[in-house]
Amino acid sequence: MPVRIRLARRGRKKRPFYKIVVAHSDSPRDGRFIESIGSYNPLMEPEAVTIDTHRFQYWLEQGAEPTDTVRSLLRKHGSPEVTQAS
Repeated sequence: MPVRIRLARRGRKKRPFYKIVVAHSDSPRDGRFIESIGSYNPLMEPEAVTIDTHRFQYWLEQGAEPTDTVRSLLRKHGSPEVTQAS
């Protein structure tokens, strides 16, 4: 069962807020996850992305794959670990 680093939606209607989580690939988007390692708020100006880089790097070493969305978010906001791991 592969593990993915992906977004889980939180927040109310028309006010999205996302958590960056490590989850099994077959679990639902907003369902069960292994660990929360960051957050993404698209409504702030500029967009706010926070991530625990040590835990992110740990999960990459364990074989977790970030989704395309998470990968592009972290590249856009300047996380060097993503470009090295991809």
